Amino acid sequence: MDPTVVLVLCLSLLLLFSLWKQSHGRGNLPPGPTPLPILGNILQLGFKDISKSLTKLSEVYGPVFTVYLGMKPTVVLHGYEAVKEALIDLGEEFSGRTILPVNHKVTKGLGVIFSNGKTWKHTRRFSLVTLRNFGMGKRSIEERVQEEARCLVEELRKTNASPCDPTFILGAAPCNVICSVIFQNRFDYKDQQFLNLMGKINENFRNGNVLSVQLCNMFPILIDYLPGSQKKIIRNDTYIKNYVLEKVKEHQESLDINNARDFIDCFLIKMEQEKHNPQSEFTIENLLITVLDLFAAGTETTSTTLRYGLLLLLKHPEVAAKMQEEIERVIGRDRSPCMQDRSQMPYTDAVVHEIQRYIDLVPNSAPHATLCDVKFRNYIIPKGTTIFPSLSSVLNDNKEFPNPKEFDPGHFLDKSGNFRKSDYFVPFSTGKRACVGEALARMELFLFLTTILQNFKLKSQVDPEHIDTTPLVSGISRVPRFYKLSFLPV
Repeated sequence: MDPTVVLVLCLSLLLLFSLWKQSHGRGNLPPGPTPLPILGNILQLGFKDISKSLTKLSEVYGPVFTVYLGMKPTVVLHGYEAVKEALIDLGEEFSGRTILPVNHKVTKGLGVIFSNGKTWKHTRRFSLVTLRNFGMGKRSIEERVQEEARCLVEELRKTNASPCDPTFILGAAPCNVICSVIFQNRFDYKDQQFLNLMGKINENFRNGNVLSVQLCNMFPILIDYLPGSQKKIIRNDTYIKNYVLEKVKEHQESLDINNARDFIDCFLIKMEQEKHNPQSEFTIENLLITVLDLFAAGTETTSTTLRYGLLLLLKHPEVAAKMQEEIERVIGRDRSPCMQDRSQMPYTDAVVHEIQRYIDLVPNSAPHATLCDVKFRNYIIPKGTTIFPSLSSVLNDNKEFPNPKEFDPGHFLDKSGNFRKSDYFVPFSTGKRACVGEALARMELFLFLTTILQNFKLKSQVDPEHIDTTPLVSGISRVPRFYKLSFLPV
């Protein structure tokens, strides 16, 4: 038989199999747009802003619908009620994590972010307890954040009020806080190892939005053959992992099981306690990936929020002025801001919350997966189905937040000017898979922003009316546009 005929027949059979599998696999899944063979619905999704595409589809198919990313069905939860019902009311059933093939090349299902089952439960519980023991939400880590805030101010003073791009400086501060918890020590802002580490983390955060990476996660066969950013992500993760391994070796040589100095020591002590358990999740490999996760989650997300926050304050100088008036009244200039101040600073607290709501940093959360067949709103969602909880749809709910596309701290203030909590505030996701470092991130955002505004007036290089606050990239995460500003000492 002619080779061309054989090729055409094979392709035709593959397309038919793809169609059958998609049709057969839908079962009683929620409705959604008809997928193409192999490609699924990827041509209907704008990869530059997937969240916007999903919102448009929700207007047609309702708050729970199915899209195909390649040949795999993904159930989208759009709106507060659907997200709450799945992630909180049915939290256990929806607490799985979909494997992202690019990340899996390095993480191998270990760590906190992309693990499942016993590995996830044991590692998450250990990480939460250990971070709390080292002061997450307590005084000791607050002192570390305050110390870093003072170092941040000193670095900003060195700019001598000249226009500067704040990306690096605002990344160094939260990265150093994580370093102090994991390694016991912080780095000088000019330390070359520190610069390399931060560069890799920053590059990976940006590259997660690149089309080639998203395609490789849908079609894993492309990872090794398609040139693109997925290879940079793997190389960068491997670099960080090897760096952490060297630190772990140093810790092993000086370990005192009766005196844990940091997160690595605690993990090594746990390994020693479980050395006779062949099923133990506490291994060197899991330690490396867990630290990699803490770096990824605890550095770039906070620094990007800070950078976006300053951009919004440049755009709205009246908000910055009102914050500074409250800082002057409650804290003054003779001491460092502390977390106790927050209860007396409703406006500043509201601004910090509104920054997070408005920037909508991770619009669809990290993808979840069902742990079993789940009956959900008269549909049957099979075990292992990928779930996209649209955090964006909750943060932009127009009933909870009037004019959600506007930056308005009033969204978190009542008529008397008191801070107003909202169940719709979900930038860290919600339920069992909510961010492990949420308490630390909240502390950092409040203390870093108040310390900056306590010491500096922000000066834009352009008229506020001309500042563009739409994201430069809006895929898996949202990244602000690059800008310069001057920090004028007060």
